[in-house]
Amino acid sequence: MKRLFPVLAVMAVLASPVAAQNAGQIGRAQSGASCAGCNLFQADFSNRKLKSKNFAGARLRQADLSLGSFNRTSFAGGDLRDLNGFGALFSNVSFAKANLTNATFVGAYLEGANFAGATLSGVNFSGAEMSSARGLTQRQLDSACGDRETQLPRGLRIPIC
Repeated sequence: MKRLFPVLAVMAVLASPVAAQNAGQIGRAQSGASCAGCNLFQADFSNRKLKSKNFAGARLRQADLSLGSFNRTSFAGGDLRDLNGFGALFSNVSFAKANLTNATFVGAYLEGANFAGATLSGVNFSGAEMSSARGLTQRQLDSACGDRETQLPRGLRIPIC
């Protein structure tokens, strides 16, 4: 029995769900509250206007921000992997040091957005307007993709998806 207990304990941990979203935090954020460091995993912010908010360090993995307006919002240092930002407005936002792996910004407006130190591996910027984006490097863009309509800061290029 003594040998079985550690095995059962490990199995219980492995069988428990991964830290899911926090419904209370999502509800407050959807209502317009800032939520720095919150767990907003898979939250639906589509078609919402959440301007000048603080989501720095928040977990927005697999969140849907499509067709929303998030101008002047901070997502700095957040987990935004697999985020859907299709057609959204991200004017003057901060994505500094955020993990945007596999996010989609197809048709998004990203003018003035700060990408300093952000992880852009697998990000789709097809049709995105980002000619005045800040903090972008060629190295970051080499791991992302876009199309002929993607507007980049002068001197930078992006692989075609």
